[in-house]
Amino acid sequence: MILVYYFVIMNILAFITYGIDKARARKGQWRISEAMLILLAFFGGALGASLGMLIFHHKTRKRKFFITVPLLLALQLAFCIFALYQNYHLTVSSHEVDLGLSRELKIVQVSDLHNQFFGLHQERLLKMIEEQSPDMIFVTGDLIDSSTHTSYSLAMEFIRGAVKIAPVYYVTGNHEVRLEGDKLHSCFAEMESLGVNMMDDRFIEYDEYIIAGIADISLMTFDKYEPFDDSKPVIMLAHEPQYTGLYKRLGADLVFTGHYHGGQIIIPGVGALITPEFEFFPAIYQGLNDYEGMKYVISRGLGNSAVPVRVNDYPEIVTVTVK
Repeated sequence: MILVYYFVIMNILAFITYGIDKARARKGQWRISEAMLILLAFFGGALGASLGMLIFHHKTRKRKFFITVPLLLALQLAFCIFALYQNYHLTVSSHEVDLGLSRELKIVQVSDLHNQFFGLHQERLLKMIEEQSPDMIFVTGDLIDSSTHTSYSLAMEFIRGAVKIAPVYYVTGNHEVRLEGDKLHSCFAEMESLGVNMMDDRFIEYDEYIIAGIADISLMTFDKYEPFDDSKPVIMLAHEPQYTGLYKRLGADLVFTGHYHGGQIIIPGVGALITPEFEFFPAIYQGLNDYEGMKYVISRGLGNSAVPVRVNDYPEIVTVTVK
């Protein structure tokens, strides 16, 4: 959505600027430089500049403009189509893990939504989740974005739809930590009223397994409970994947994480470009992985935060069939 806002602003600015310059030309007043008019088109305002040229009949006879501006418009339209596809082409990644349960358990993981918009009331996303027929839905943090497009309503639209599909389990991410305040607590209270299992620093024991969660703020100083024994498999929710040693120490058998956004840009034959911790070319950045026998999932997530770019890194929901 950040790219959309940027292009809307730049094109409105370009259109207005071309209109102002035309009005000044008619009155013989001081003019806006041609370099500035071209720069506005170059930096994303080519559509506004083109409309300004047509509607105000401005610069239409100048070769510099009637060739350059349409060319920039074509390039920017191609870029927008590419960027929208890269950021909104929803995919499903499926994995299987054997924990020795007596019946299969299908988990759908949603991570790093960051208030991304997937149709009215998040219909596209919710439909894709429903098609997986999950037994439970894990939300592993950064449901709400704290930096550029915070929207509690978008987050709650997803939650209201998700709880109608399957039981929802939720842990916070680093963006929820930054949003600490009354609005966030009201949002959490509504989530609880809808039946969401708030898993920050707590666990729920079932007949054959334990579901545990760790709040993002607790990852560096976690001391809420001692390691689980080996009597039952432990399925854990956390936001950040780099704490594998902690998850292993606590006795986790299967961990769901996100946070890395798939490295933002995946270079064919090379891998991911960068993590939020500014680690370039990380060895592990997505998928099902193994750490000393513990399985852990890193979801590429669904949205973006400050950097609105995904290349070869389609947003995903993750399904894990626990055997």
